[in-house]
Amino acid sequence: MLEELYQEIILDHYRRPRNRGKVDPADFKAQEYNPLCGDELEITAKLTDGKISEIRFDGHGCSISQASASIMTQKLLGKTPGEAEAFIHSFLRMMRGQIPFGGKELGELKALEGVLKFPVRVKCATLAWHTAQEALGKKASTAS
Repeated sequence: MLEELYQEIILDHYRRPRNRGKVDPADFKAQEYNPLCGDELEITAKLTDGKISEIRFDGHGCSISQASASIMTQKLLGKTPGEAEAFIHSFLRMMRGQIPFGGKELGELKALEGVLKFPVRVKCATLAWHTAQEALGKKASTAS
């Protein structure tokens, strides 16, 4: 029953993605490609008053990569770049099995825990997160 709910969350975000498109002009921008399956994503974001005020994803891929990107944009909205990077880091550690899935802030991200049963699909679930991490790193390095 719980697996069906999680599957429905993934399908809902795939069919009706949140925050799809591009932010223009963008303060953060990065593109990543998964050569194993062909998934491709671009993350763009804008800062207002030191917080992510707009974040979008564009590209194509499987239901897991697209749903993960959709959920990620909702989770990072309103965070400072430092908070976003910490959240990304924690999510990636969960997806590597280094720390257990937990915490009330996860919400719909809990649906991606099932991907851990299929190691070949973990890259699909983490592609958007690595791309956002790269985008935030680029901004941080150009600001120094």
